[in-house]
Amino acid sequence: MKTCHQFIAVRAEYEREIGFMLAHSKRYQGSPAAKTSAKQAVSTKQRMARALNSHVGRCPECG
Repeated sequence: MKTCHQFIAVRAEYEREIGFMLAHSKRYQGSPAAKTSAKQAVSTKQRMARALNSHVGRCPECG
């Protein structure tokens, strides 16, 4: 699938954010903050999927 530069930029930003959350979760493993961060990473992955699906549906270059 060919994707446009905007798709790549959106995906990179989400993946960077998810990476920060997972790193925080690993660093403070077992703490309430780590558990919250891990849950936020999961919900951010879901938001990323929705955002990218929506983008592909609207973008003439990606679709």
